Amino acid sequence: MSNHTDDPGHGHSPAAWTAVIIMLVAISLGTVALFIDVWVLFWVAVGLLVVGALVGWIMTKAGYGANGPKYTSKAH
Repeated sequence: MSNHTDDPGHGHSPAAWTAVIIMLVAISLGTVALFIDVWVLFWVAVGLLVVGALVGWIMTKAGYGANGPKYTSKAH
């Protein structure tokens, strides 16, 4: 077993968690929209999916990503 110090964090950062939560809500909303056949709500969910990806990218650029200066890794 190897202990690398330059481990990217595997998504254990505030940016990753925020993006994933927003995108999970979007996918759930989109699934419900397709099930009840409401296309406007489906397209809102698609837009929210894109917003989730953008929020993750913006937070990473702001330093909240796995290698960012505002993020401190926690021991597992």
